[in-house]
Amino acid sequence: MRFKSKLPDVGTTIFTVMSRRALEEGALNIGQGFPDYPIDPRLASSLVEVIAEGHNQYAPMEGVVELREQIARKLHLSYGAGFDPLTEITVTCGATEALYDSIQAVVGPGDEAIIFDPAYDSYEPAVRLAGGRCLRIPLTPPSFQFDWDRVRQALSDRTRLIIINSPQNPSCSVADRNDLDALAALVRDRPITVLADEVYEHVLYDGRRHASVLAHAELRERSFAVFSFGKTLHATGWRTGYCVAPPELTRELRKLHQFNTFSIVAPLQYAIARYLAAHPGVWAQLADFFQAKRDLLAGLLHGSGFEPVPAAGTYFQLVDYGALSQSTDLVFADRLIREAKVATIPLSPFYAASPQMTLLRLCIAKRDETLKAAADRLCAYAATHRRA
Repeated sequence: MRFKSKLPDVGTTIFTVMSRRALEEGALNIGQGFPDYPIDPRLASSLVEVIAEGHNQYAPMEGVVELREQIARKLHLSYGAGFDPLTEITVTCGATEALYDSIQAVVGPGDEAIIFDPAYDSYEPAVRLAGGRCLRIPLTPPSFQFDWDRVRQALSDRTRLIIINSPQNPSCSVADRNDLDALAALVRDRPITVLADEVYEHVLYDGRRHASVLAHAELRERSFAVFSFGKTLHATGWRTGYCVAPPELTRELRKLHQFNTFSIVAPLQYAIARYLAAHPGVWAQLADFFQAKRDLLAGLLHGSGFEPVPAAGTYFQLVDYGALSQSTDLVFADRLIREAKVATIPLSPFYAASPQMTLLRLCIAKRDETLKAAADRLCAYAATHRRA
């Protein structure tokens, strides 16, 4: 059978490629972003309880009401604003489904979406499948700051969506209130929707506070905001996320959601709802938890040849290997898997046109023992490969 691919130039994601190579080479995987430590036993107990109680059939399409109520409570505590759990909150199959549904809801043939490189790799394929095209604006290392003048120049009558990710994966940079004000000024009086990928909302360092579109009165009225319990509860395999948007946008998102996944695993939703009801402030500990891991890994690598780049947020850490090699990041990352037995993630696959850089992304959502073992291997490799 012969057919024309809708995404002929899209291959397997870099996350899958590097994790597969790690298995093939027996390498320590600190590339892909998943914890290697257990979830809170109280969350695990909640799941056992709700299964035993019989919460094993289809959940409502929009999400279990008890969970949406807990989300509304959490959002109020975080951002000081009220959200209607019935008309503004939708539970999705991880953040990725929420991103896909949001894009499909507002982008059509001939429309344009602005995204910022290095961009999470699910954005552009979803835009293209909707019939649109992406305008990709690069963030320049090492600061990866937004250039709003460049965004203004990219706007056109075809612009329908701007996707902003903060804290930003994979750059580990963070947008502030001034960035949101600049974005709001650009989209004012234009038919442009904002999609805010905020899955690392609680993982900011050195006293920073998250600037959410939900706390910005102007942007809130035209934004989809996407979140992930996989990140906040250290349970990426539970694939439970949610999208918050005003009622009109939520109605459009749910049209897509009902024919995509329809409903999300019921016991997981009931378990999370029960857990949050008993422990409503559990996410408040995330910044300190991951900052300690960031500082541990950065301290172990400093001066080794894998120089840590200051990370403002996310549970990742960039390192600059320029003192060891000028090879491309794809080549060097594969070399590390083979020779150092450590798997990392290169940044160039997240760019349409990658700038000159020698950066790799490491995941710090690992046991301290894992981070120490990875640092030992990287330091040993660097000791024998430092450039003259």
